[in-house]
Amino acid sequence: MTNPSGLPYTPAVRAGAWVVVSGQIGLEGTSLVTGGFDAELRLALVNLEARLAEHGATMADVVKTTVFLRHLNDYGRMNELYAEAFAEPRPARSAVAVSDLPLGAMVEIEAWAHTGDG
Repeated sequence: MTNPSGLPYTPAVRAGAWVVVSGQIGLEGTSLVTGGFDAELRLALVNLEARLAEHGATMADVVKTTVFLRHLNDYGRMNELYAEAFAEPRPARSAVAVSDLPLGAMVEIEAWAHTGDG
């Protein structure tokens, strides 16, 4: 997928058996989805899955994620929704609080997936 925003990055890159996905937010078209934190994280995970699929990978191939949270008090809810998206064994993960995210998003997630080929 090319980057429709024109910004100087690639949404996902394959490097041999690895697929690296840039941070995904709850973007619907050119705007954040409405509905708060849950809606944003759910759509960010859908967008992550779509970027992986563009390179022949699935959520089961993800071995590492980083979750960026605007509010650390969303950590518990993030864990609940994250557990729904990733089956056991879940990827290694870092979760950090940040002061701001693109478009004022409340959450962003990036991932590394290993497909075992390439």
